Amino acid sequence: MDLGDGAMDGEAMAAVDHGGSLGRARALFPHAPEPFVDLSTGINPHSYPLFDLPATALSRLPEPARLRTLLEAAAAAYGAPSADHVVAAPGTQILLPRIARLLKPGRALVLGPTYAEHARAAALAGHEVSEVGDLNALAQADLAIVVNPNNPDGRIVTRADLLALAQKLRAKDGLLVVDEAFMDVGPRAESLAGDVTRGGIVVLRSFGKFFGLAGVRLGFALADMATAKRLAAELGPWAVSGPALEYGICALQDAGWRDEMRSRLAADAARIDALLGRFGVPVAGGTALFRYIEFSGVAGLFAALGRQGILLRHFAERPHVLRIGLPGCQDDWQRLESALAGWAVRRDDGPPQESEP
Repeated sequence: MDLGDGAMDGEAMAAVDHGGSLGRARALFPHAPEPFVDLSTGINPHSYPLFDLPATALSRLPEPARLRTLLEAAAAAYGAPSADHVVAAPGTQILLPRIARLLKPGRALVLGPTYAEHARAAALAGHEVSEVGDLNALAQADLAIVVNPNNPDGRIVTRADLLALAQKLRAKDGLLVVDEAFMDVGPRAESLAGDVTRGGIVVLRSFGKFFGLAGVRLGFALADMATAKRLAAELGPWAVSGPALEYGICALQDAGWRDEMRSRLAADAARIDALLGRFGVPVAGGTALFRYIEFSGVAGLFAALGRQGILLRHFAERPHVLRIGLPGCQDDWQRLESALAGWAVRRDDGPPQESEP
């Protein structure tokens, strides 16, 4: 498969396997025009407004009272029963193996295809890990993992189905982990955030994706109080930096911004669907932060756009799938439109690009 005009070395392959690295994108497409338009992530391009931090956010260790305020803000924003059910961490990524270690090593099943880090983290915790495509199969697990809405296709599992699964797992001291990283733009009625008091459920919420502040490194686990206390103790004091505390508190308390942003992202998602449709690119799913594309010609589309400095998320193990994020400004929209138009002309007038090796 021809993915670009540079050598496909190990560094470049990482750009295919994981989105968001412009250094690796440049290795993959060394002659692409700069700056890159990075559409390979599901991070909101319209970030929460930056503001001046108090000097103490950098010069002093974070105060426990500010952490408590953050936990209260997160509980209110996400629908957790109380701040005592919320654990704050420097990104959800650091929580994954710790949550997997809540159980002794056993059988971990991940509803897939989905975000690969869950399987990796469970394996690091000593579990025997498999990916399954049937929700009912997760009842056979000790540790069951569901991403909801799913990354990359936007699949939704209903709250009722997840609660039924959690009950089966709880009966044998198992654990259901639900990664709700994209629930801010998903059907919030399907969230399990308010159900964690039942036990045997851990819900993950990402701050950086919806608020467009991924570099802040902030994420949350929602769980019953005993589990939350255990996770917080393992993370130790000062797990969340002073700047992350301040940005998290301000953004999570800003309900008006969240509501306006959901409407804006829904409009952007409709706009990109219409743009892709004009050039014959089928949208098969996704969320308001990313769209899911599946057809036999995605390799040619990925390469053509990459050579124009527009990076999409390609999946090496699924050669007919792409994920595309949202452009952040009018110039980026225009570059995407021009690149799609050029790809469509070459597709229609040149050699077919749908074949795989």
